[in-house]
Amino acid sequence: MMFTMLVALYTSRVVLQVLGVEDFGIYQTVGGVVMMLSSVNGALSTGSSRFLTYELGRGDTEKLQKTFSTTLTIHIILALLIALVAETFGLWFVYNKLVIAPDRLHAAVIAYHLSILTALITITQVPYTASIISHEKMSIYAYLSIVEVILKLSVVYLLTISHWDKLIVYAVLLCILQISIALFYRFYCIKNFRETHFRMMFDRRIMKDILSYSGWNLWANTTIAFINQGATVLINLFFLPTVVTARAIANQVNMAANQFVSNFRTAANPQIVKRYAAGDYDGSKRLLLSSTKYSYFMMLSLCLPVCLVAEPLIQLWLGQIPEYIVIFLQLTIVTSLFQVFDSSFYTALYAKGQIKENAMISPTILFLAFPITYLLFKLGYGPVSLAWVLLIGCSIVGLIVKPILIIKIAMYTWKDTFSVFIPCIKVTIAAIPIPCLLYIYRNELFSNSVVSFLTLSIVSVVCVSTVSWIMGIDKEVKNKLIGFAKMKIKAIKRD
Repeated sequence: MMFTMLVALYTSRVVLQVLGVEDFGIYQTVGGVVMMLSSVNGALSTGSSRFLTYELGRGDTEKLQKTFSTTLTIHIILALLIALVAETFGLWFVYNKLVIAPDRLHAAVIAYHLSILTALITITQVPYTASIISHEKMSIYAYLSIVEVILKLSVVYLLTISHWDKLIVYAVLLCILQISIALFYRFYCIKNFRETHFRMMFDRRIMKDILSYSGWNLWANTTIAFINQGATVLINLFFLPTVVTARAIANQVNMAANQFVSNFRTAANPQIVKRYAAGDYDGSKRLLLSSTKYSYFMMLSLCLPVCLVAEPLIQLWLGQIPEYIVIFLQLTIVTSLFQVFDSSFYTALYAKGQIKENAMISPTILFLAFPITYLLFKLGYGPVSLAWVLLIGCSIVGLIVKPILIIKIAMYTWKDTFSVFIPCIKVTIAAIPIPCLLYIYRNELFSNSVVSFLTLSIVSVVCVSTVSWIMGIDKEVKNKLIGFAKMKIKAIKRD
């Protein structure tokens, strides 16, 4: 996770330098159109993963194979429908609505077509990825993630030495990379998991269950697409591509940090669902609550230093500081702290299979960010207003809406939610004073910016880690971790 996060940040820097601010913003915009059109895939992918994991937990092999084949058939049909809409309405939108310089329109359209192809590969890949995660083959998932980032480094290198149009070359190479990764996933699954031997089939009952479950997720994923990708398109309509680039870069840093925490949750979620499917409701609840706390501590250890050293981090990383990028980055990564509770508590509803209320309430609150931001832009407010609106919306959903829903639906209690919130609040309050004081007096304490940057980063991580260990982790878990470390040390000594 650390390796992939660092490489993701490095490749973003080089791609920005090679493509330039304008072309980077164009790629993010046309890709945003495709992602909006593909939002329905997110709904189906959540449903697919849930049903595969659930059937694996029940141990019904025949039902598991039917579920996989039905799921993949649905995704193939979906990919064809999205391709049709993207190549008609979506293409019209690119030509007629997006703000793209005439001399870059041809390259933008080619990048758009390749983005569609990449999206289609991703859509049909979902059941295979879900199978690997359901079987908890995290080593393969981790190794392939490392291979993927190494290939992205190769893409960056080829991009720097290419003499053709950089935007087109970048889109071509990313498409080839995605196809290669997808083929390996499929080869591994077919070789190791019997249920992934695909048969073109429709089990009507399974399909009805998946589509019914996914139908409630559709509104949620459409909302997320409008917030993440639609907001990028919205900024393009009101501001220059350079502002799109600033938000896109801030999002990439935030996505790298979120991926770090998301991979941790990816390892925990199958066990939460399997324990629930097996009737171990208390075990499922304990794992969800503890993993939520640890997810928050991990995100805080990344969020605090990034907020304090955002400007020198951007300068060191990119060699330049595009306008608005610092405040975009700070607000976006603080928003991620609240999203930890949103995504973690959702797993309780996901495991039970009752997501109707969540799909009706949470996305509606977040969806309001889109028209509110549009109105603010029309009234003359700056692009940063988008980040503030999203911060407020995500905090309401994560701290208020999701706790109420898991109490009402998944039989959690207020005591359960407070057992997460109180340690998180304590750790946050105890961890921030020293780094913040160092930040305030950094000019007096440090002679140059590099020393200041390194000191603030290290002290922030050490403070969060130390306080999390002292105040945030249960004694039983501490003993298990210490015992695990001792066992590993003994094993190394024996070797």
